[in-house]
Amino acid sequence: MLNNQGRPTGVDGAKNVGSATGFATYTGSRGLSQVEGLIYEIGDVKRTGVDFPEVEDFESCLGGMERKEEIGLVGLSEPETMRHYTRLSRKNYAIDLGLYPLGSCTMKHNPRINEKVARIPGLSDVHPLQPISTTQGALDLIDTLAHWLKTLTGMPAVAMSPKAGAHGELCGLMAIRAALEAKGDARSIVLAPESAHGTNPATAALCGYKVKPIPATADGRVDLAAMKEALGPDVAAIMVTNPNTCGLFEREIIEIADAVHAIGGYFYCDGANFNAIVGKVRPGDLGVDAMHINLHKTFSTPHGGGGPGAGPVVLSEALAPYAPIPYVLAGEESFELVEHDVVGGKSFGRMTAFHGQMGMCIRALAYMMSHGADGLAKIAEDSVLNANYVLASLKDVMSASYDGPCMHEALFDDRFLKDTGVSTLDFSKAMIDEGYHPMTMYFPLVVHGAMLIEPTESESKGSVDQFIGMMRHLVKAAKEGETERFLGAPYNAPLKRLDETAAARNPILRWRKTEEE
Repeated sequence: MLNNQGRPTGVDGAKNVGSATGFATYTGSRGLSQVEGLIYEIGDVKRTGVDFPEVEDFESCLGGMERKEEIGLVGLSEPETMRHYTRLSRKNYAIDLGLYPLGSCTMKHNPRINEKVARIPGLSDVHPLQPISTTQGALDLIDTLAHWLKTLTGMPAVAMSPKAGAHGELCGLMAIRAALEAKGDARSIVLAPESAHGTNPATAALCGYKVKPIPATADGRVDLAAMKEALGPDVAAIMVTNPNTCGLFEREIIEIADAVHAIGGYFYCDGANFNAIVGKVRPGDLGVDAMHINLHKTFSTPHGGGGPGAGPVVLSEALAPYAPIPYVLAGEESFELVEHDVVGGKSFGRMTAFHGQMGMCIRALAYMMSHGADGLAKIAEDSVLNANYVLASLKDVMSASYDGPCMHEALFDDRFLKDTGVSTLDFSKAMIDEGYHPMTMYFPLVVHGAMLIEPTESESKGSVDQFIGMMRHLVKAAKEGETERFLGAPYNAPLKRLDETAAARNPILRWRKTEEE
């Protein structure tokens, strides 16, 4: 069975192309996949693609701190430089090459119109230290984006300066702490479900709180009874991801919020998965007091898309007075960037040197305006549809972790691999040989051998069908005893299987020339 590009799809048409060419090549390269060494291995300190003029005598202003020895940086000729970095770029997996199934990361297509807008002169080259009179367009853009974030979430205020999700969590908890301290009611505990993103308890601990975990029910959601039992006068807040990291909507979210509010606490919602409900549900209507929004996930640039992120935090009426500075204030004739809190103000202060990541704000607003209200709602619908299509197409051969439909990502565990000798890691490595980046592995921690798959809303049925066919083929191979195919995978990657644990525990961060070299 072939797809419309003539490539095999599904179990019947899939082919195990093997790992060896049958002969060794002199260069180590295979076809047009060239082996490439480190620039330190192929370059030379005496070589450069640029001619520098001789430096005339000058008086140093470094007070004796200037370098006395050679810096030791290697060089290449101009053609060699181009080839080196082009070859390296071909070893990357990218959203422009294929489907990225990472769960909880929303690796979706980034429309090129957003990149074009982000490069408009006056926006792409704006500097945070420019006079306010010369940045009115940028401030107008940030103010407009803030308006639509508040509209989409049903919240009255938003802090635009946080740089990403965890930074947004920090902003929200600092606002909560400031609000409690203003009432003379400093508290010591933050509740966090076991299925929460790992940054949630880490952020709470960073803010000085003790973290009390809340177990999940058998259907993968917050145990409401256990949560209520944990409530008390020392509880400052609860941090709930919704949809949660099991890919499920917390059905009792309003009751959770009401219970926390009843004891004088606040409800922080992790909005990393906002793309599953954007345009369909307003978090403010659910009782949320603070929620960060990953602009680089929900509104354009893919997670890890080659630059900084942005994590604006929407705030409820109760927390709005404690929002950080700076913030944009729209006047009758111009915009003002408020850098210092007004006398007697309640802001908890400044989190970061400058206002935000301009490129992410531009891309996010371009994404919103090009989609419109109906288009944003369609994003949520398509992300949920694609994930449920994957779930329905694989649950007969893989073990779905929970019964019923999911939201934006499908969660499987490793029960289907029992007695095969193949682990979640082995299975994921074999996906690389099939041309796919592995899905999220071993997360969330509440599921053994977890495989979290998010196809995202930007994938077509054809690309999702190809992915499903590949997964079914690998399941069939594992269950039929092709163990070696998995234990040694990936065979076709540039560096084969690596020991990631050893690399993480003992990273080599500096290249040193060996005697052989």
